[in-house]
Amino acid sequence: MTTDVMAITSLTPGRDLDSYLSTISHFPILSAEEEKALAERFYYEQDLEAARELVLCHLRFVVHLARSYQGYGLSQADLIQEGNVGLMKAVKRFDPNVGVRLVSFAVHWIKAEMHEFILRNWRIVKVATTKAQRKLFFNLRSRKKGLTWLNSEETKAIADDLGVPVAEVTRMEGRLAAADTAFDGYSDADDETGTAPVYYLAAPESDPADIVADEDALADHTQRLNAGMADLDDRSRDILTKRWLSDEKATLHELAAEYGVSAERIRQLEKNAMKKLKKVLAA
Repeated sequence: MTTDVMAITSLTPGRDLDSYLSTISHFPILSAEEEKALAERFYYEQDLEAARELVLCHLRFVVHLARSYQGYGLSQADLIQEGNVGLMKAVKRFDPNVGVRLVSFAVHWIKAEMHEFILRNWRIVKVATTKAQRKLFFNLRSRKKGLTWLNSEETKAIADDLGVPVAEVTRMEGRLAAADTAFDGYSDADDETGTAPVYYLAAPESDPADIVADEDALADHTQRLNAGMADLDDRSRDILTKRWLSDEKATLHELAAEYGVSAERIRQLEKNAMKKLKKVLAA
């Protein structure tokens, strides 16, 4: 059996989905004997042409699975692409001696790729990370009968069936009902409403414990600074005050003229006074 493999090499679902579906429908459905013969050629001889035949003849199965995930609001073409990756992985790992059809073996790999794509793109923030959460995500969507919230009996039944805590079911239901929101709001939204997260998220500096700690640290620092200034001689204290603590800071030359010494001497006095203050503040 031969197939025109060139008919699909330049075609991908993203360009023209209808044309893609029409093209793959022309590839034959393999019988069990044909499938096993191709699988053995690839498994034992690494015949890439046989592997290509297996992939092409099962592309319609990927499309069938992709249609079952239409409710997630994602592109069918993208889902099919991801599923095709899973199909190729399955063909690579398929052992014809196990005694099962490729479809039965490949369904796990195809769904795994689609699931990963959905979880990666359904929300900006990933809604499921652990294996249990991933299982709950897909099962919960299929088991909810409507848009209303689950009652306590329904929640417990799902939790028992899937072997997860009731709290996990409720938490995942909340994630499914949530929607992505821009932190600063949207450009066409009324800023006066204050519904964007930027309006109600706590500021980093609003923690009362941090505020008290900062106030205590400032009071201690001020007390040490005042004590250190009090221990200085009058001239050194005056130099530091006029050089660092006044609104209109004096220059070295202005202070030198005031005390009748050189500017270098004023700099030395300032430096020595600063050293004394640092020791007091570091104690």
